[in-house]
Amino acid sequence: MAGHSKWANIKHRKGKQDAKRAKIFTKLTRAIIVAAREGGADPEYNTALKTAIEKAKAANMPNDNIERAIKKGAGELDGVNYEEITYEGYGPGGIAVLVEVLTDNRNRTASDIRHYFSKFGGNLGSTGCVSFMFDRKGVLIIEKEDGIDEEELMMQAIEAGAEDFITEEEYFEITTSPEDFANVRDSLKQAGYTFTTAEISFIPQNTSKLTDEDDIKNMTKLIDALEDNDDVQNVYHNWEMPEDLE
Repeated sequence: MAGHSKWANIKHRKGKQDAKRAKIFTKLTRAIIVAAREGGADPEYNTALKTAIEKAKAANMPNDNIERAIKKGAGELDGVNYEEITYEGYGPGGIAVLVEVLTDNRNRTASDIRHYFSKFGGNLGSTGCVSFMFDRKGVLIIEKEDGIDEEELMMQAIEAGAEDFITEEEYFEITTSPEDFANVRDSLKQAGYTFTTAEISFIPQNTSKLTDEDDIKNMTKLIDALEDNDDVQNVYHNWEMPEDLE
């Protein structure tokens, strides 16, 4: 139950995005609206909504904002109708990139995404061109703290249905199948653990390095541009980022 963390490498820089409070609230609100619209307003019976709410709370989003977003999704308040789309493409040096968006204007978003790829040395591809290089997994991150027994945590995670358990320098990473994610999360939460991350992500099966300085700069700019777009919810890629950029 140990291995190299591919998730940590591709997601570590999200702190840059999360620091932009107003922007992250916009993204979280959209996720809650869509989850409530598709699965109902009760998080106990809607795993996607429960996950979206927990991410919002972790970002210190006010409860009033969360409740209002749920009501909009459930149709109790007027709201915008968002569409879920996943774009696939290649960054500089052939890096595989997946972009999940929630948009109220498909044409605007497609134009923006295509522009970013083109501007920074990549190209937008067709559906399915890179998604086969990724696995959909539940990811739970627990920071190392005094009082957490690694072996006990690992056994609890495995018994709840976890697929893998990785110990990093500052945290523990637990991966699950999408189907077992909610059970593992809820079991560990009931056991008293708190998560810095609890979400279903796309994990690259293999990672690729970039050696050309221009490619590295452009790949960094491409990720930043995508994450800075209000319509973009998540950016996944298989770039093994240099340590000084993580």
